[in-house]
Amino acid sequence: MDQTHRKTGILHTLGEEIIRIITPVSICMLSVVILVSILDKDSSLSSSVSTIATIAYTETTSDSEWDKFKGALLNSLVFVAVVTVVTFLLVVLFYFNCTKFLKYYMGFSAFLVLGFMGGEIGVFLIQVYSVAIDCFTYLLLLLNFTIVGVLAVFMSKIPIFVTQSYMVVIGVLTAYWFTMLPEWTTWVLLVAMALYDLAAVLLPGGPLRLLVELAISRDEDIPALVYEARPVVDPRSNATVQRRVWRDRPVNVEAQTGTQTGTQTVGSSQNVEEGRVHELSVPLIERLRERGVEPESLGLEGIGLASTGAIKLGLGDFIFYSVLVGRAAMYDFMTVYACYLAIIAGLGITLVLLAVYQKALPALPVSVMLGVLFYVLTRFFLEDFIVQCSSNLLMF
Repeated sequence: MDQTHRKTGILHTLGEEIIRIITPVSICMLSVVILVSILDKDSSLSSSVSTIATIAYTETTSDSEWDKFKGALLNSLVFVAVVTVVTFLLVVLFYFNCTKFLKYYMGFSAFLVLGFMGGEIGVFLIQVYSVAIDCFTYLLLLLNFTIVGVLAVFMSKIPIFVTQSYMVVIGVLTAYWFTMLPEWTTWVLLVAMALYDLAAVLLPGGPLRLLVELAISRDEDIPALVYEARPVVDPRSNATVQRRVWRDRPVNVEAQTGTQTGTQTVGSSQNVEEGRVHELSVPLIERLRERGVEPESLGLEGIGLASTGAIKLGLGDFIFYSVLVGRAAMYDFMTVYACYLAIIAGLGITLVLLAVYQKALPALPVSVMLGVLFYVLTRFFLEDFIVQCSSNLLMF
């Protein structure tokens, strides 16, 4: 009876964690769809955007479909190469304990996104809705909005709701600018980033995997723009649910393993300190079972990298999810619904796999691949089917 009650509690808290990460993702995607619907009336905006994602090829309407695909593929390769180099640079800086520099860089990035991207989008909205505001008042409001956002990202004592809100805002602003890329470049870039995410996290020499392993070895959080959900609180004990089973804390764990196996605690601690670097990619739960220790008896922390045990999701995942539905919104809302459901289903699958494998997993591949697949199926098959049914007065 107790075991059944325990499993029910685990499922309940896991459901809460999934909702607390799906909700901000949905808000981010909805906001991008609204911005696209409002501001995508002038197609000249797309051609005016020049970024690293279009440095190798500029798409024109006179190009053939094959030329557009080749150019989009070249743009994606350049973009992925730049992202790879930057990520390896982040690993090197984190390895040499340049944490303060990385935090300053995050603050500067937030300033650019909120101040420049957000400021220009604000100007677009003012023009669309003919808001009566002078430039000095607008600059003052924008400056205050930007400074608070930088502090929310840079400082650690800001209320978590403010930090979460600004993380979503940064994701919305960045994703909207990505939707201004040419169509072929956008779709190929989404697939390329999903494949990059898969390789960077799972391959032994992947930059994101190296970064995660380095953070685990130091018991530190990764210095990056990451959305952290609120930790789930058990209503029975009013305590935070800890479920991060793949990161260990040497003192407590070794004390308990020494008791269970009958070995000396000092010797066990020395063995762990010597083997931590070589066993970073092996989940703690597997190592404990090899020693005959039952993991459920240990007060281990839950999945994710948060010190509170809450799920953390990179802001890049927010951005590319929103880019996908934003690009779908440029066609019609039927594809938006299909892509949204596909992305949420993929994110749910990823979170379940995260709970099963108990290690960091890429969040882009499943959701992006499902989203692109459902976009193609909806646009080229489902829409024609529904149009034919409607023209023949058929209801289903």
